[in-house]
Amino acid sequence: MDVWDLNLRHLLAVARIVEFGTVSAAATAVNLSQPAVTQALSRLEGQIGMPLFDRRHDGMVPTVAALLLAPRIDAAMARMSSPYVTMSRLRALLALADVGSYAGASHVTGLSVPSIHRAVADLGTAMRRKLVERRGRAVALTEAGVQVVNAFRLAKVELETGLSEVAALNGQETRSIAVGAMPLSRARILPRAVTHFIRRYPMVKLGIAEGARPELVEPLRHGALDMMIGALRDPLLEEDLVQIPLFDDVPAVIARAGHPLAGTAPDRRELARYGWVVPPRGTPLRESFERHFAEVGIEMPKVPIESGSVMTLREILIDSDFLTLLSPDQVSVELEAGWLIQLGALPPELGRTIGLTCRASWRPTEVQRAFIEELAEASAGLPGALHPDLSPLLG
Repeated sequence: MDVWDLNLRHLLAVARIVEFGTVSAAATAVNLSQPAVTQALSRLEGQIGMPLFDRRHDGMVPTVAALLLAPRIDAAMARMSSPYVTMSRLRALLALADVGSYAGASHVTGLSVPSIHRAVADLGTAMRRKLVERRGRAVALTEAGVQVVNAFRLAKVELETGLSEVAALNGQETRSIAVGAMPLSRARILPRAVTHFIRRYPMVKLGIAEGARPELVEPLRHGALDMMIGALRDPLLEEDLVQIPLFDDVPAVIARAGHPLAGTAPDRRELARYGWVVPPRGTPLRESFERHFAEVGIEMPKVPIESGSVMTLREILIDSDFLTLLSPDQVSVELEAGWLIQLGALPPELGRTIGLTCRASWRPTEVQRAFIEELAEASAGLPGALHPDLSPLLG
């Protein structure tokens, strides 16, 4: 079912029936007549293909479907924080934010250009905020508009999640998981967790977006990703995110086979004589690299190339005398093939913690919780496993 086919006010009525137990109380709460609420409920049940309530003489008893859907409705409404948001206004603003023009928004939604104009303008008037402004031929969000759009994206995710959970009850598996994967997670725990999970839930759609943290954190915040796996930040300064440590990893110094330092046990002064390829400043691996040399008070090695791409690092190292820091698991194939060698590991205290990063407000579905458990299981057998407390996410 398409979320745009629904009516926000009718959804809110369903949540209030769950809360108060009667149609009359729900009708008063949403300012609709009892017949209107009854009709809206009947239409919604027809759309989702199953009853939301058992009708009894003493009230309305919610079914499992209603108990799954109502919290998602409430979460979405809290995100929108305005009684003037309608589904058409929500759709128009999100489309305009995505494509940057009224004509483009009309094309992707099928709504007319005047309808998009009117919906966005009415929403801005109702919320007493200027949401968009013209910049040349393009349309851009104002600062207030960006905040509203980000909240609306998360509201839409909540509604879509609720619908997918209900559809799964009816044997129509539409549930999905969107994972942001930083480099180390792709080499160690993620492949194992994915294969085990898909055996259990073969109909769930699993999407993996690869990238560095700066590329993944905003999609995570806005609901395009459910979770992000990789090196954690210490301390985490973003109050809207939570971190769950899974295991500690100690990077190693990696070089090409035949490197001048091969077969030796180089100290830090010898390592500092060579150029290095490491990730940019602000990443845990770069911090470990700098601390490794700062601890003995020697001049920092030259870093003429900054990169966190394992593929790029591999090709640079094979064709030069550069050095880098990586987990051996990230280049296990290259080490086994004899293309690269390990010159030594960092002290354990210079390691990094790998784990999950999620939105603080996120409430995972059943299958998302199952995937988190698979990640924890995959990390449990690794050196440095931390036996994480997943209760903040699993409830």
